[in-house]
Amino acid sequence: MLSAGKLKEICDERNVTVDKLADQLIRGRLDKKAAAAAVRNWQKGLFRPRPSREDMSRLAAALGVDVNDLSDWRSSYKYAPLSARKARLVAQLIVGRSVQDAMDILKFTPKRAASMVDKVLKAAVADADEQQADVENLRISEARVDDAGVRIGTKRWIPKDRGRAHPIRKTACHIYVAVTQAQ
Repeated sequence: MLSAGKLKEICDERNVTVDKLADQLIRGRLDKKAAAAAVRNWQKGLFRPRPSREDMSRLAAALGVDVNDLSDWRSSYKYAPLSARKARLVAQLIVGRSVQDAMDILKFTPKRAASMVDKVLKAAVADADEQQADVENLRISEARVDDAGVRIGTKRWIPKDRGRAHPIRKTACHIYVAVTQAQ
């Protein structure tokens, strides 16, 4: 997937304007105005319209870089069966580290969330490997955990004194990991 931060950084570094990139993107369904709007959205991190592989290769050619220099690879675990607060502790350990360091840290972290974050990280690395990225130079650009609410089928009650009842809430979370090539 296209990395908004890398696109903006390379454009600023090489003094390439949005109009020049839009000229490279003009294709059957986009005119110059729509292509310029798409490039501005991509630089902001809004992926509407969603950039295709052809768009990314044209952007890379216009900027004079490799397609993998503009990409990051993401993976997610939706509705992981643990609370977001507990998973965030593990996710914060690996942000900004190289992939090998992160895998070593996760291997020796005695938390239940470590194995789940490790699986998501391995999926992102496998996606990068399939796109011919340099796996040795990958680093973790984002590791985020969002709350997913109460898990389905876990709304129950536990009886308390004097006829009261307290809810049992087992929560879930979404785990997101993004890796990018270090430059």
